[in-house]
Amino acid sequence: MQLSIEPLIYIGIFVGVIMLVEGVYLAIFGKSISLNARVNRRLAMLEKGTSREDVLAKLRKEMNQHKGSVRLPLYALIADKAQKANIAFTPGQLMLVMLGLGVAAFLMLTIMTTASFPIRLLVAVAMGVGGVYYWVNSKAKKRMAMIDEQLPDAVELMVRSLRVGHPFVSAINTVAKEIADPLASELGVIADEAAYGRDVSEAIRAMAERLDSQDLRFLAVAVGIQQKSGGNLAEILAGLASVIRARFKLFRKVKAITAEAKWSGTFLSVFPLLALVGINVMQPDYYDEVMGTPVFIPACAVVAVMLFMNMMFMKMLVNIKV
Repeated sequence: MQLSIEPLIYIGIFVGVIMLVEGVYLAIFGKSISLNARVNRRLAMLEKGTSREDVLAKLRKEMNQHKGSVRLPLYALIADKAQKANIAFTPGQLMLVMLGLGVAAFLMLTIMTTASFPIRLLVAVAMGVGGVYYWVNSKAKKRMAMIDEQLPDAVELMVRSLRVGHPFVSAINTVAKEIADPLASELGVIADEAAYGRDVSEAIRAMAERLDSQDLRFLAVAVGIQQKSGGNLAEILAGLASVIRARFKLFRKVKAITAEAKWSGTFLSVFPLLALVGINVMQPDYYDEVMGTPVFIPACAVVAVMLFMNMMFMKMLVNIKV
């Protein structure tokens, strides 16, 4: 009896599933959803002749479409992440992507492996759902990291605009034109909503809750207090920008300090699996003498549990809140 290299095939299929969903996303929406575009998406739509009302309605629909669909089967797993990532797919389209990826994974498993039908079906469903979850989660992390990095500069630009005499809504609109996405379109929506009568502090608070951003909550609280109690908003925001920038620098420092521990934990968790695959490839009969013993399966289970506990404890040790 010898081990199989099918786990490597499963990993390859899963990577292919993730690449496939990214390819489909780019093929459908192209550069319109790119976070690296020189002109932010809101301004690009306005330059094409779309009215301000239509742009606002379209962006608001995209920003809020995922949270309202958490009751769909399996969709509750990714609704929050999809909202933070502002995925252009509608919930229904994302569910169809899951289904399509599951079918593609099942076909590849059928062609490339000898697993039984129930196992292929179960693994295909896991790959379809897991692949979309991994992709959406990575998009959400990237987008939120960019927003956190842009926010101090955006607040400082608001401060400059306020100091030359512009009202706060005009300052937000200026920032929305000068900076790039993803924060530009978010602030542009706030400026448009304020122009149509919505309270600006309420709009910022709603954005902070939707994105689950502590720094944006600070901004909403600062603007709300200034509206009720008065005071120099420029000075308040200047102090807030300094605090946000200091938190961001501290977070980067903590991330750098804990990077070695994170990689060590990852290596210690992955190396036994890589060693198992390497041994099986170089000497397929290496475990033949022990695989038939009664303690082989329990020993494998113990090792798997210990590896899982190692991953959890390493993650807890380096998960420092800033």
